[in-house]
Amino acid sequence: MDSGLARIVSLWAVPLALCASVGMASAGECPGNPHALGTSRTIVVDPREHIRIGTMDYAETLPLAEGEVVLTFDDGPIPPYTGKVLDILAAECVKATYFIVGQMAREYPALVRRAYNDGHTIGTHSMTHPFRFRALSVERGNAQIDDGIAATAAALGDPDKVAPFFRFPGFGHTGAAHEHAAERGLMVWGADIPADDWHKLGPHEVARRAVQRLEYKGKGILLLHDIHQRTVDALPLILEELKARGFRVVHVVPASAERPATLTTADAWRPYARPKPAAPVIMLASLQGLDADMLTKKSDAELCSLTPPQQTASRTRSRDHTRVARTADAEAQHQWGAGAAKPAQAKTQPAKVANAEVTAWGRDIHAVQ
Repeated sequence: MDSGLARIVSLWAVPLALCASVGMASAGECPGNPHALGTSRTIVVDPREHIRIGTMDYAETLPLAEGEVVLTFDDGPIPPYTGKVLDILAAECVKATYFIVGQMAREYPALVRRAYNDGHTIGTHSMTHPFRFRALSVERGNAQIDDGIAATAAALGDPDKVAPFFRFPGFGHTGAAHEHAAERGLMVWGADIPADDWHKLGPHEVARRAVQRLEYKGKGILLLHDIHQRTVDALPLILEELKARGFRVVHVVPASAERPATLTTADAWRPYARPKPAAPVIMLASLQGLDADMLTKKSDAELCSLTPPQQTASRTRSRDHTRVARTADAEAQHQWGAGAAKPAQAKTQPAKVANAEVTAWGRDIHAVQ
């Protein structure tokens, strides 16, 4: 096939592949709940091709379309909370990704098996969830990764049932641990949106923050924890709002010999990449005392140092007023839903904020889980 034609065909195939990668249960196919949120589609990822995802820490994230969200749960399992979360997800036919702590898998293997049998993806989250993972020696850090995987595999009774997905506790990654994860063929997951459910917040506030931040970014990986009552209480509110606002849940599974990776483009994994700054443009008509002979004698550096006349005071004030207005608008959006009102009572369409701000915000509040 001609290379140009092959490229066109491959690009056309991308949306077709996404459509073909159907979810496990749409809303209309959810037994006993025809109005369920459901799982819109499943995407298959190859950890060897994309080894680190989640814009709170990394440049790449999952290749989601606008309005798509991936639910993830850390730190479990632990009764009764994990079982209640699984009940809620089952009632809505929603599939999620679990990051299991090895110590908890040893303590409650039946809950790990139930999560897997319910169709959720089972990743790992270290052996004992050390809060200061970065302070560990290379050997101890690697052991945390390896032992957590082994304990989760033992709970499931089959190493192949453990997805090669790993999330560092508290996002406390190190260079050596990243190298070890890559050697093991693991995809390291960060997140795009935190829900703050590890803080002492009410369930309505957890739901408000989760939904608000999803609307800011428009899509992404949502970070939750299945070890708190507040998460159990917040989850139905979150799912209700996701449906009301048109969000769609996506399930993620690892590629295998029988299940090839979903066809995607490289750009789809870097949705928030910043464009390269354009080179400065000097309008010759803006330069005072223009002398053609003078210009031809100047070096490249001297030409680049030329600047047009200062802006007038009125134009400067106009620019400053625009900046203030945009800042005020962002602050107003940040206050959306203040108070105890449910998210549905303050339904808005907030403007997107810069990814750098969300990333810094997310990293700071995620220091301790």
